[in-house]
Amino acid sequence: MGSRGGSRIAVTGAAGSLASDVLPGLAELGYGIVGVDRLPAPPGTPCSWVRCDVTDREALRTAFDGCAAVVHLAGIPLEADWEQLLRVNIDGTQSVLETARRAGVPRVVLASSIHAAGFVPVPGGTERVPDDVPVRPDTFYGVSKAALEALGSLYHDRYGMDVVCLRIASRFARPLGERMLSTWLSPADAVRLLDAALTVASPGFRIVWGVSANSRGYLSPEGGAAIGFHPRDDAEDHATELFEAARRDPAVLASEWDRRYIGGDFCSPDPPMHHGPAVSPDPARNPSAR
Repeated sequence: MGSRGGSRIAVTGAAGSLASDVLPGLAELGYGIVGVDRLPAPPGTPCSWVRCDVTDREALRTAFDGCAAVVHLAGIPLEADWEQLLRVNIDGTQSVLETARRAGVPRVVLASSIHAAGFVPVPGGTERVPDDVPVRPDTFYGVSKAALEALGSLYHDRYGMDVVCLRIASRFARPLGERMLSTWLSPADAVRLLDAALTVASPGFRIVWGVSANSRGYLSPEGGAAIGFHPRDDAEDHATELFEAARRDPAVLASEWDRRYIGGDFCSPDPPMHHGPAVSPDPARNPSAR
């Protein structure tokens, strides 16, 4: 894609919380945005809108025509029944990639997750987990994100499509627990991350951590830097407030699972479950998704 310059992009899951954080920022940067979602456009959404399911290829083709890139955010956000995850997260991703290919869209940015590699141990000292660490999913949800990455790799190698997979860690307005002092992605940095993934020249296939510049971070910043992503926010700015909250609510402190694995409580026998409708329009709608 190379530059913004009024570039037209389509964003799936455009009614979700991650999209609500990044769409205004992307619009301010000059992108022309087509929102795609099963839900109607929220008030004030700065884009045109196509209301459809991500498996509706005919409607997707209408949304993607003339776009320089697709940003795929749609999906079930938590652990769920395999049948649901297969249809929405895996079949839905293949539908988006195939429709983008047929529409001649040269680049797709895929919202993956830290949970594709959730059973990777938390490193010690100054070690950092590489962006492309092999998948070690912590749930069926994590498997669906590993499959998303595999599909992205296939569409690059077989069809020459540029595909950037963003392994988003913990994207919230502020860190909600001790683990997020290491894994937080601020909304402003989420905009910077997507902008970098959309503008880097000829990225090929890449996997990049979606994480802010946290002082306690253990996820490598190298992949982000290679595509021009330079986060500015640090969860440490919220540490004092967070530990004061822990005096009232000890659940804010890191659990045993948080300390052992980068996927945290998703690695436990009782991971956060999806109890909503069969299709969720955005992988970040539920705060536990990351």
